Amino acid sequence: MNDSRDRIITPLTGDLLRGALDLERTARGGLLPHRLPAAARARFDGDEELARAESQPSGVRVVFRTRATVVELGLLRTVVGYRGVPPAPDGAYDLHIDGEPAGRTTASGGNVVLVDLADGSRETFPGRIGRVRFDGLPGREKDVEIWLPYTETAELIDLRTDAPVTAVAPSGRRVWLHHGSSISHGSAAAGSATAWPALAAAAADVELVNLSLAGNALLDPFTARALRDTPADLISVKIGINLVNRDLMRLRAFGPAVHGFLDTIREGRPATPLLVVSPVLCPAHEDTPGPAAPDFRDGKVEFTALGDPAESASGKLTLSVVRAELARIVAERAASDPYLFHLDGRALYGEADHAELPLPDRLHPDDAAHRRMGERFGAFAFGPGGPFAAVGGGSSDR
Repeated sequence: MNDSRDRIITPLTGDLLRGALDLERTARGGLLPHRLPAAARARFDGDEELARAESQPSGVRVVFRTRATVVELGLLRTVVGYRGVPPAPDGAYDLHIDGEPAGRTTASGGNVVLVDLADGSRETFPGRIGRVRFDGLPGREKDVEIWLPYTETAELIDLRTDAPVTAVAPSGRRVWLHHGSSISHGSAAAGSATAWPALAAAAADVELVNLSLAGNALLDPFTARALRDTPADLISVKIGINLVNRDLMRLRAFGPAVHGFLDTIREGRPATPLLVVSPVLCPAHEDTPGPAAPDFRDGKVEFTALGDPAESASGKLTLSVVRAELARIVAERAASDPYLFHLDGRALYGEADHAELPLPDRLHPDDAAHRRMGERFGAFAFGPGGPFAAVGGGSSDR
């Protein structure tokens, strides 16, 4: 069975997908994973950046059991580029066998959306369906996971193998639901499987649902409702950097918005361990408000904070201000909420880490820093005495 035309073709169905909150059946019969439900997507009001972020399948994986030695995933990817800027590397598709990394490749073909940074206009260049192929796999029964990339949308067409495929029964592991910004989404990690939440989840043996939205961790009510309505045993929310680098709100609005976000989650998950994480170190925004702007030079991008530090006195947000407010809010709420916890993000990536592993674009940690953050989060949250160490009351809230 060397010819792909002789493979067993398995349509993609929901029982073969993990980590998505919604699956959209497309006109060509494919399956498009979404990380926000349809009710939330109806509130986007044409925000193309948010639509792109939630459809980029960070943490979503195709999961099945098989004896196959060859696995091919047919898909139509969509990548976004910027006029005059070199294209970003192709997204990584990571193969895991029985929970262990076993290969990495990229997809070919697909649609390209080019954005003009001068006026925001877009032009789409349609492409062909491509395939992701892994071969030389062990011929025994095994659980196979293909982690989809965080950098591109992937409409899944079919699965082709040289042996039958069956769905993997739910593991019974605790479900960890995490929401954050581009760093939690995966930005600058080698792939979704090595983004810090994925690494922490693997080390703790929990099932990850990554609801992180690059550029869009903005305390949106529809995101809070998605967190509220998604079955989970553990929840964490990483808040702050997008509010600062978008210059979205002032201090007067920030506190009530955080309270409202947490109140909504607690409406459906009153006893689920809930960890609030403040931003990791980002020198550009520690004491300088946003907005942030990208600066493209010599094929590289760096982000610059455009605000005036003096403006924080009149209510503009900086990371220092955000951290202090989050610590205060969580401490006050925790007095009557024993399942609410706080983590200063600088415990994941701080001054010493920046000296050793500086932010390549002045905003996002690199792959090595993601690994360090995953280890530290795992030790804090899932280690002895940590907020996620015990089962807690999450399952009773479902």
